[in-house]
Amino acid sequence: MSTIRLAYRLLHDAYGPQGWWPAATRSGVADAWEIAVGAVLVQHTSWKNVVRAIANLESAGAMSFTAIDAIEPEALAQIIRSAGPPNVKAKRLKAFARFLVESHGGSMDALLDGVVDRKIALERRSQLLGVHGVGPETADAILLYAGGAPLFVVDAYKRRVMRRHGWGDSTAKYDEVAAFWRKRLPNDVKTYAETHALLVRVGIEHCHASRAKCEGCPLQALLPNSGPLE
Repeated sequence: MSTIRLAYRLLHDAYGPQGWWPAATRSGVADAWEIAVGAVLVQHTSWKNVVRAIANLESAGAMSFTAIDAIEPEALAQIIRSAGPPNVKAKRLKAFARFLVESHGGSMDALLDGVVDRKIALERRSQLLGVHGVGPETADAILLYAGGAPLFVVDAYKRRVMRRHGWGDSTAKYDEVAAFWRKRLPNDVKTYAETHALLVRVGIEHCHASRAKCEGCPLQALLPNSGPLE
């Protein structure tokens, strides 16, 4: 068994299935639009702050793409300020809503249609990367979790785990890091989604930016003999 597959097994055994995308609305189920909103809002902030922002959007009756497209940026910024920087996030949300209207008739179903095919997924990814404030991580998260696209999300948690364990080149370009993981995991969308969620959890609980808290970490046994690399 490869080291990466073993890491997945250890994380899954320790934490169980994560069942992402985590719901933030009162319905308790994250639909495609909520996933997109969450993926934009979570940039450079904690999920706790995103949950508060989405709750505020619901309370204000501004959770739909039509509401976000129509609302004034300043008003939207006030609603989502918990996920700050509010003016930046408001501009990005409005850009995404406008893109959805102009390119896909305001339909997440249209955006996600056929993305289980990797070729189509990459075409839609290219479209998303043309939207203000949508980078590779955000685009891949939307397509993977909302559409079941065979894409792998790369984030700071993943790079940190790679660096400290000496797995591949954690400083490589985004697409190179994604390819590193895809090549070593089963070619399965559910595994991609679970691996990302599990690595986020281990990053939050153990692999902190300031220092590694290795005691009790499911991946501790896979560290180099000298300990975590910095």
